[in-house]
Amino acid sequence: MVQRMIFQPRRMLYLLCGLLPVLACADVVRGVNPDNGLKSWHFTEGDIDIELIQRLPDQSRALFMKHAFSREVIEDLATSCMFQTIIRNTGNPAAGRAVTPDLAQWRMWYDGKETGIKLKEAWLASWTDEQVDHAAKLVIRWGMFPTQQEYLPGDYNWGLTTYGIPPGSTFDLEVFWTEGETLRSGRIDNIECAPDVDSLK
Repeated sequence: MVQRMIFQPRRMLYLLCGLLPVLACADVVRGVNPDNGLKSWHFTEGDIDIELIQRLPDQSRALFMKHAFSREVIEDLATSCMFQTIIRNTGNPAAGRAVTPDLAQWRMWYDGKETGIKLKEAWLASWTDEQVDHAAKLVIRWGMFPTQQEYLPGDYNWGLTTYGIPPGSTFDLEVFWTEGETLRSGRIDNIECAPDVDSLK
């Protein structure tokens, strides 16, 4: 007996998303803060939730000027396309499945080129003790997002991520994380670095 097969587009999409996580199956919500005009990108897929919030260069200048960074380093950091970044594990606590984002695997596309994002390890390795003293380096170690960290259901963290491109630039980002034992990925397109202005509103 031959069974008739019924094509179900939605079901096929779910199957493809499971087999090919690189497909744009994630939910990405773009928002604007009505109080200050800063834009945000909110990515959710599986058990992970990633939020990127624009940070004005002047906000970063004000932060780093409170510590012993050289003027050159402050300017490099402030104009490096910095985002406040929040990552959460939104999975079912009963399942106990961890998510582990690995920023070293994240890839970005800007000006026709593919690169990694600029990690805190790269920043720290680029400075001399004369440019940044020990206490100031701790600001980067603790203030920038961990390159790799495990989150159990309900866990979350926030910190700064930098992308090493000029203010006002637009780029695409592919994020990677491990969910349980499975390596997964998703894409956020048309992310905008904040412009180098005093304020947006």
